[in-house]
Amino acid sequence: MKVLADRQKFFYNKTIKTAAKRSAGCALVLLCAILLCAALVRMLSAHDGRVVPASASMPRPTLVIDAGHGGIDGGAISADGTKESDLNLAVALRLESIVRLCGQNTHMTRLDDHRKTDMISYSERDDLKDRALIVNETARPVLISIHQNDYPTEQPHGAQVLYSAYAGSEKLGKLIQSNLVSMLDPGNRRLAIPSPGELYLMVNTRCPAVLVECGFMSNSLEVSKLKDARYQTALAVVIGASYCSYVNDIQL
Repeated sequence: MKVLADRQKFFYNKTIKTAAKRSAGCALVLLCAILLCAALVRMLSAHDGRVVPASASMPRPTLVIDAGHGGIDGGAISADGTKESDLNLAVALRLESIVRLCGQNTHMTRLDDHRKTDMISYSERDDLKDRALIVNETARPVLISIHQNDYPTEQPHGAQVLYSAYAGSEKLGKLIQSNLVSMLDPGNRRLAIPSPGELYLMVNTRCPAVLVECGFMSNSLEVSKLKDARYQTALAVVIGASYCSYVNDIQL
């Protein structure tokens, strides 16, 4: 009887923990949705309650979303074989859908992995040049490049935003970082920081530009989160809401 009671207790505790995890996941998505809605309300509301149209002489900004790496360039690879490029694309596609749904202009540097699959002809430098050209040829662009971090040991974790030296980048970078921490990972002590000079897109694009490191490929627990479609959506919602808030500020 004691064995049966112990088993019942075990399954009861397991059920409670599973339900708690599911509730936490739902709460996470709900909180992100609230943030997005708040940004939308602010974007559509003028100081006197009227909708503020964009200036006729100033076109609405276009968010250029760069899903880092791709094709033959998988980026960092986790211990379980997950490719950074796949995670980047999953978050980027969700971000594009959310921001476009909010009425913002968007453009993607890649939509899939169908290009750049030939090892002989592939050049990372040329690929980055092509992406920079896409950004610089877009009318009034704002660049958000989606990436994942990596480290020789497993301990480091947490999202971090890097911003370029171009005017407006720091404001956007700090806003995204603040919201990622407060909404998704309150224990994350990382801050938005200036991007190093070797990040090609951050140096060679003529617009506000940030690079979002969503997490660490070297941390197995974080990779498990990053592979979860719900968490990918939560990341996209927070980044998208931050962008909408940023755009509203610069247009008023």
